[in-house]
Amino acid sequence: MAETLTLIVAGDPGQLTGGYVYDARIVSALRARGRAVEVVGLEGRFPVPDDTARQGMGRALAALPDGARVVIDGLAMGGLPEAVAPHADRLAIVALVHHPLADETGLPEATRHRLLDSETRALALARRVIVTSHWTARGLHRFGVAAERLCVVEPGVDPAPQAASALDLESPGPRRLLCVATLIPRKGHDVLLEALAGLGDRDWTLEAIGSHERDPAHAERLLEAARRHGLEGRIAWAGERSAAELAAAYHRAELFVLPSRYEGYGMVVTEALARGLPVLTTTGGALVDTLPPAAGLAVPPDDAVALGDALAAWLDDAELRRRLRHGAREARRDLDDWQQAGDRFLAALDDPTPAAVAADHRPEETSR
Repeated sequence: MAETLTLIVAGDPGQLTGGYVYDARIVSALRARGRAVEVVGLEGRFPVPDDTARQGMGRALAALPDGARVVIDGLAMGGLPEAVAPHADRLAIVALVHHPLADETGLPEATRHRLLDSETRALALARRVIVTSHWTARGLHRFGVAAERLCVVEPGVDPAPQAASALDLESPGPRRLLCVATLIPRKGHDVLLEALAGLGDRDWTLEAIGSHERDPAHAERLLEAARRHGLEGRIAWAGERSAAELAAAYHRAELFVLPSRYEGYGMVVTEALARGLPVLTTTGGALVDTLPPAAGLAVPPDDAVALGDALAAWLDDAELRRRLRHGAREARRDLDDWQQAGDRFLAALDDPTPAAVAADHRPEETSR
């Protein structure tokens, strides 16, 4: 019988944010290649774990036989080096890092330092570290991850029909903007609102798709900011949407906007490009690599003036819109699909890895 690969994630594996979608699509691709994969979702609080999370990680790893291969998503692994350490020698542990936990926007400084320390110790226990972007790979030297343990497996994308606007079919009505991002501080919706507040004399609408539940207080602040700026009639806060509803939103959009302060990759950028949609985003984190220059516009993160200027240029200049649509259609041809991503992930798993974790990399026990 073929070896079963175990994937451990934080919380419900069915969540619709980028990291969970990546994990689910890689699992599907591996299963399509005949690999048996079991997915384990841990209860508890992450990334700063509670006792439920610690105990769940310990039970999940203890249940695996000696020599078993296990991939642990970084959101689950980064805060739990003490729970992983007892199993590091007997299991073939692979860490899957979407972006370092300490890079999340808005963390208290003490929490940031704690996560830097715990993730450094956790990654030292992995025989291989798979990351989802070259940007993240370049940054893991901060965590003492040697290059020979690193492998980059960027996300794939589903083939999709082109958006109506990608065929140079502009509507006579308002320019239709689309943002797909969970309503959390890192995604930069507040910066986008500030930028749009200065564009009240232009004809545009925005559809903002993404969960309000991850940070309800922040979501409410965004809705209040939209009201304060007098934008509530132009913005549809759509919440989470089904795959079919999301596809329809991409099809009717004319510009995809992702104002994130930081991304470990930015899967929604390639999802927009797969439909021939030009993209306006930032240079935050891996976004500097994710967006092909001819397919959109990129501005510094957390810069509402630059974002507003870029939006104004796109809204005012029909030739710019045409040129960026052409660039997006060209970029669309070069995108890898999820099966290709799965093949690269499989190759990373099957590559020879160090036989054991060095003793001097073991995390020391810490009082809690």
